[in-house]
Amino acid sequence: MSSPPLLLLGFGDVGRAIALALAETGDARPIAATTRRAEREAELAAAGVRAIVAPELAPAHIQELARGAHVVVSFPPDGATDARVAPACAEAARIVYVSSTAVYGPRGDVDDTTPTDASAPHRAAPRLAAESVWRAQGALVLRAPAIYGPGSGLLGRIRRGEHRIPGDGSGRVSRIHVHDLAALVLAALARGAPRATYVVGDAQPAPHGEVARWLAHRLGVPVPPSAPLDSVSPTLRGDRAVDGSRALRDLGVTLRYPTWREGFDALLQAEAEASCEAARTQAPSTR
Repeated sequence: MSSPPLLLLGFGDVGRAIALALAETGDARPIAATTRRAEREAELAAAGVRAIVAPELAPAHIQELARGAHVVVSFPPDGATDARVAPACAEAARIVYVSSTAVYGPRGDVDDTTPTDASAPHRAAPRLAAESVWRAQGALVLRAPAIYGPGSGLLGRIRRGEHRIPGDGSGRVSRIHVHDLAALVLAALARGAPRATYVVGDAQPAPHGEVARWLAHRLGVPVPPSAPLDSVSPTLRGDRAVDGSRALRDLGVTLRYPTWREGFDALLQAEAEASCEAARTQAPSTR
């Protein structure tokens, strides 16, 4: 039996990883995705995705496409768009809303029983409001921690010498590789319970300083210096460790990258292979 078509509301790193994951498994279901920028239409077409270009998303853009489809919502909340377009997905077969663990506040150990904190910084209240809107349409909610993958910002900042370790570096960060998040989204679409909510993340929250030092060593660059907490981005000041084990059990997912070490190792290996391939193709012919 063929899978329902897929509608991606937002085509950032998560949407791209979902489309790639389906292509890798030979799943040829039709995929459409919304984007605000017309110049991305060619990129989506190359990925086998139909682009719906809409600087401001409206129900008319998605209502027909959503009917009977699997819908994944991954655009950040702006306080208006979710409430405006969610009712247009009322006839979707399944909906997954990709949220953030920022709804729990910046500190503490988090699992599926932890209360949220709407007063927390980093847009916790808009996230919770968006979750509520989509849950009313039957959406399953996945609350993700720091997402990394190809083009990881942390790797780039450390390589360029721009990164700063927040405070003494002891604040813990939970992460999830975008490939694993895509696998969880697809599993949730296939067998998740409507209106369920899960925290997701890899198996090893780690102190920020430990990760930065490890990456600097692997990249062969100086260890980033420390900076006072109040001088770094608010997203780097927390100490939050998430336990995403229930989602893995319920959804039947095994992480390809169970810790940040495997994930960043794979990214560095892919970069090295791409560099070697580029050098090979650019080398002058000796014939």
